[in-house]
Amino acid sequence: MRGFCLVQAVRIHEDGGPEVLRYEEAPDPEPQAGEVLVALRAAGLNHLDVWIRKGLPSVPKPRILGADGTGVVAGLGHGVEGFEVGDRVVVNPGIVHDGRITVIGEHTDGTYCELKAIPAAQLYPLAEQLSFEEGAAFPLVFETAYRMLVTKAALQEGEWVLIWGIGGGVALAALELCRALGARTIVTSSSHDKLERARGLGADVAVHHSDEDVVEAVKEATGGAGAAVVVETVGEATWERSLAAAGHDGRVVVCGATSGHSPPARLYRLWWKQLVIYGSTMGTPADFEGAYELIRQGRARIHVDSVFPLADAAKAHERLESGAQFGKVVLRIPG
Repeated sequence: MRGFCLVQAVRIHEDGGPEVLRYEEAPDPEPQAGEVLVALRAAGLNHLDVWIRKGLPSVPKPRILGADGTGVVAGLGHGVEGFEVGDRVVVNPGIVHDGRITVIGEHTDGTYCELKAIPAAQLYPLAEQLSFEEGAAFPLVFETAYRMLVTKAALQEGEWVLIWGIGGGVALAALELCRALGARTIVTSSSHDKLERARGLGADVAVHHSDEDVVEAVKEATGGAGAAVVVETVGEATWERSLAAAGHDGRVVVCGATSGHSPPARLYRLWWKQLVIYGSTMGTPADFEGAYELIRQGRARIHVDSVFPLADAAKAHERLESGAQFGKVVLRIPG
């Protein structure tokens, strides 16, 4: 047993804007059987953190936010094997139990802190070529995108994929995975700069979704066939166009609805084009490992937009909510 002390963490005690994020002392965790004590060095931000901060009734308070993290093993609970003090590790935030996926930072305290006790099954060695910040930038979004594209949509080499809102974490992860797996991509954004950067990363077609007709652009790129797969994260603002852009037997995979949850839909598109709609959230250990292997091999790249000190978590949230980021916003944790 270690002596009781306090560590620095970012917690919420109430719902609200970035101003409710408190940089404060929290109890020093003690690893239980099967857990590893990790001295965290970086935590990646996700829109999940924003939703929790704004108010999810199922999340008790106070709560330490953060699903993604990397760090160094600082202690081992009883029965833990395969890790040693000093090992660099990355956290898989999705915990699967009885077929249900729970998420670190939502269902338990998260990674916006100096020390955290984490189940050993959720930890993987951090690849040598990755910095702590890079390692904290990939788990949730790459796991999510891999499950959408590979596990759900069964993406095949050469297929066309429509990805809305390039620049966000899931969208960029989807672009990288498509490139690694030999699929062709059509990306959209309301930013000309983001579209140009996406072209530089290998996007085949880049469409300004405010100035151009996305559905027509998809038809032109695919020779009239439409997209085989649509990565849908936006919801209300894009749903009707997603169904219109999908080709016959197309697969529309949904993991979020940042613009709203009640979209209009012309239902005839579903049966006329024999569309399949998949709901997808997070992923299993197999999804995490599949995505991580492509990263380790150098076939998929991680994109970090900006790095903030842990104490400036509110500023980091403001950056994420601005929509200006291209890649992941990350917190650097002192240690």
